[in-house]
Amino acid sequence: MPLSSMTGFARAAGHFEAYSWNWEVKSVNGKGLDIRCRLPYGFEGLEPEIRKRITAQFGRGNFQIGCHLSRHSGQGQLSVNREALDQVLAAISDIDAKVKTSPSSADGILSLRGVLELIEPEETDEEQATRDAAVLASFDQALTQLKHVRLDEGAKMKGVLAEAVTKIEQLAKAAHDVDAAQPEVLRARLKAQIEELMQTSPALPEDRLAQEAALLFTKADIREEIDRLQAHVTAARDLLAQDDPVGRKLDFLMQEFNREANTLCSKASDVELTQIGLDLKAVIDQAREQVQNIE
Repeated sequence: MPLSSMTGFARAAGHFEAYSWNWEVKSVNGKGLDIRCRLPYGFEGLEPEIRKRITAQFGRGNFQIGCHLSRHSGQGQLSVNREALDQVLAAISDIDAKVKTSPSSADGILSLRGVLELIEPEETDEEQATRDAAVLASFDQALTQLKHVRLDEGAKMKGVLAEAVTKIEQLAKAAHDVDAAQPEVLRARLKAQIEELMQTSPALPEDRLAQEAALLFTKADIREEIDRLQAHVTAARDLLAQDDPVGRKLDFLMQEFNREANTLCSKASDVELTQIGLDLKAVIDQAREQVQNIE
């Protein structure tokens, strides 16, 4: 599967006999797969199947699933609630005995709440199964739409990350080419620093001078950081070319990029090299924001 974002939104609608419904499926970035369902009364039994279908298609993301359902009236039969009717008639007789009122009409009595009821026919197990299948079929449509949205977003993010990796490669090469990072420049600077140390009073022992020289050279030499940056660039391009979910691996790789950029900045003793290190950190931070949304 190509690179996929964890962010997306989809809707799907459906109907079956007296029922109509609307699905809303939303996903955002997350460390794992988290599913939260909000289903109408009587449809809670569909949640295990909903979770199963999401798990089969997605590896990461926080999912919010909502279903709004309505049932159309007019499919049932009207029935008089005898108990409620008796209570109303008794109340009318009691009022008529105390206060002179106009005679009550049948349509007025039947219009009172609870006297006339609409009794919906009970669904058979087979009808419920057919209805649930139709509900889940439209849910699958929402999932398919969501998957396309996430893939489209992932394709855009892949282009952005590819540009960021190229920029990192260019900055690493620029750091390698800076005069202050060249071995002969480092040796000249080291020689001057050693001569300064030799003039200290009392003079440093030769073994101590050797230790100081090695320490100074190590602190100034950025060749190892450049080599690791170039290796990370290769690894990033390999990950972007894969069809498997690579979000976690890319996130780890961005941490490694950032570590090398920090070390380069700490070693920089030249304004140009420092600026390159800062530019590296800016590009890496922007890339890492994108990676946070990749599955």
